[in-house]
Amino acid sequence: MTIAIPRLLRLSLALALGLPTAGCAIFPGAGPSGKDIVEDVRPSLTGEEPSYALVEIDQNSLSILARRAPPTLRGFFGDYRPAGGQTIGVGDSIQITVWEAASGGLFSGPAGDRMSPGSRSAVIPDQVVGRDGSVTVPYAGRIQVASRSQQEVENAIVERLRGKAIEPQAVVNITRNITNTVTVTGEVANGARVPLSLHGDRVMDVIAAAGGYRSPVHETFVTLTRGDRTARAPIQALLANPREDIYLRAGDILTIERTPPTFTVMGATGSNAVMPFDARGLTLEEAIGKAGGLTDSQADPDGVFVLRYEPASLAREFPNVAPSLLERSPVPVAYHLNLREPAALFAARRFSIRDKDILYVSNAPLVDITRVVQLFQTVSQPAIQGALISRYLK
Repeated sequence: MTIAIPRLLRLSLALALGLPTAGCAIFPGAGPSGKDIVEDVRPSLTGEEPSYALVEIDQNSLSILARRAPPTLRGFFGDYRPAGGQTIGVGDSIQITVWEAASGGLFSGPAGDRMSPGSRSAVIPDQVVGRDGSVTVPYAGRIQVASRSQQEVENAIVERLRGKAIEPQAVVNITRNITNTVTVTGEVANGARVPLSLHGDRVMDVIAAAGGYRSPVHETFVTLTRGDRTARAPIQALLANPREDIYLRAGDILTIERTPPTFTVMGATGSNAVMPFDARGLTLEEAIGKAGGLTDSQADPDGVFVLRYEPASLAREFPNVAPSLLERSPVPVAYHLNLREPAALFAARRFSIRDKDILYVSNAPLVDITRVVQLFQTVSQPAIQGALISRYLK
């Protein structure tokens, strides 16, 4: 004797049979499946170009990324030697001292004063270099000092006083140096104009003179503006490699910024959030651990992706990148890692996470099927129970 299937049960069966074909459209998910991401970069029958490049995280791609130099000041500006010398400029204040070989001259006391040995020098008060680039020296007139070194100005003064003073000698001191300074602003203890020494000052020297940076090292970036050129680099790059701590030039502007680096975690991980970096940087292996690892009941180990933008010069080195993508700058790249392979664990340790990366882990293919089964059980269980009760009552 067969059991009569109620209409509700027949409806639930029909619904269950149709769910597998439309499961992806019905059930909510954390994002695209790993298969969708991989297949989206393959040439389509319609001839549409992919919107991003897919790069496997393997020995080849890791070698290419290792050759990519991080942003550095030395690499951008090139010349890292100290300035050849300093010159006096408009706005500087200078003090001039003139000596004579004997008393009784223009700048010394009278020779007949027996109570005094006779002053053989005279100090000319501080003068600000005018817009015409000159200062006034008694008995010598206006002397051009702008764009000249201290020694050149001393020689010019002596030449003007020759024949007027008794074997004159001159010494020029810069008491307020405006021209040969670097402006330091931002996250420093004391933003100021820092005078440059004749020995030469590096970036870290000038930052120390301004009181040092106030933010944590791994969150601190330095921007150097020289003329119409600007470059930015993490302060860690200067500390890790002293060659990157370049010499500064007069007129440079240093801006110290606090920019905490972060990466975004999405998908089948223990935590979906925007997460900060550690002090010494972050690898893909550490980023996965920081996110709580892959979810055992949900994650696809073959669906680990790191999404970022890369310069076209770097993307060109990867194989199978669509030519249309290389015309863009930057190029969107999806790095793929298959954690089912044991070697992928070592590759994850060598792959560095960068600021504003997206770590995405897709759901396993069986997750949608499991949801279908669960929904079928939820829908069909009352119908089956009703059929059994109905048969029992008969």
